[in-house]
Amino acid sequence: MNDEAMNYELLRDMLLERVSPLETESVPLPLCTGRVLAQPLVALNNVPSFDRSPYDGYALRASDTEGIDRTRPVTLKILEEVPAGQVGRFAVTEGTAVKVLTGAPLPAGADAIVPFEVTSFTDETVTLFYEVSPGSNVVRAGEDVKAGSVLAEAGEVIDSGLLSALAAQNVSRPEVFRVPRIGIISTGSELVEPGSPAGPGKICNTNRYLLTAALVRDGAEAEYLGSAADDVEEIASLLRGGLSRCDALILTGGVSVGDYDLTPSAMAECGVEILFKGAALKPGMACCYGLSGEKPVMALSGNPASAITNYCAIAQPAVKKLRGLANYMPKTIEMAIDSEFAKSSHGTRLLRGKLDIVEGRAVLHLPKKQGNVAVSSMIGCDAMAVVPAGSGPLAAGTVLKGFLI
Repeated sequence: MNDEAMNYELLRDMLLERVSPLETESVPLPLCTGRVLAQPLVALNNVPSFDRSPYDGYALRASDTEGIDRTRPVTLKILEEVPAGQVGRFAVTEGTAVKVLTGAPLPAGADAIVPFEVTSFTDETVTLFYEVSPGSNVVRAGEDVKAGSVLAEAGEVIDSGLLSALAAQNVSRPEVFRVPRIGIISTGSELVEPGSPAGPGKICNTNRYLLTAALVRDGAEAEYLGSAADDVEEIASLLRGGLSRCDALILTGGVSVGDYDLTPSAMAECGVEILFKGAALKPGMACCYGLSGEKPVMALSGNPASAITNYCAIAQPAVKKLRGLANYMPKTIEMAIDSEFAKSSHGTRLLRGKLDIVEGRAVLHLPKKQGNVAVSSMIGCDAMAVVPAGSGPLAAGTVLKGFLI
């Protein structure tokens, strides 16, 4: 594979071309927070659906207040009181008013509302001291949403506002994309689970948890499928089981060029079509991506920082596209690094860190450790800066393009 094809953005796009959103399903509204809308939401009704009062007050005819002031007030007869959820029995006529509570419909004949606190009132009458114009303090039908307007497009995440908009349109079971189930497989004879005795030469399986958290953050359902020793058949067995029930698989370990790097062989044994091996990326160079039918199989390095860097750079957009997101590409931004980076970068390098806004500009706070195994540098990490290939050491304040994760 030539150097140009090794560029991580080209590899990311190669994978994206072969990935499609999952099928859709109808889900009860209370369970839709965080799901991805699968069809446009077009308003069938005005919101609100009728002219109403924004607060407690008196509905009246504006013409009855013409020429009044503190020295020449007007007193109107109260016909009735109308709470929210009810419709009045009487129309407002000259010299009359209706007491309305917050959310109550504007009575027939009325064209303005006056808050109760600026009036003087009894049970039978209300006295006004200043003029009002037609439409004053009236929330009009359709003021929030007009019937026929597009409130959301397919591919948008259902957040609190969209959930509320669906409810306002009387939608009880919106059509959403199915949540992708992504299986995680760890490989390596040296791995033990946290809480187990870690004897000589053994290490705790951190990648399982690193990737589980990343997948959940990205809206997927993560399923741990187990750990395999450095054995092609063990890896292939877990692959077959995962492909039978998951929408995509992520493996860690066994993708370099050593004698025990057997994951690509296991993928091939399971009939996985290999798309590419390796990426011109540091950390995260070691990888192998393929497809089993339409299911992505993404094998990453066993080194934690390499694995998560490659995931964010190449795999994450594919996970988001599987989920149904219309905007699955990373959000890019220019950011200044807050400290020097002393190493030269022969190839493209990603620096991970915490993004902050300092005096109106984006600043990336770099942890001191950026190596392949420096998992502690991922704590609080929410952005990565791209160091172009061929760059020398970088001074503090250097502005780089990057992306949010």
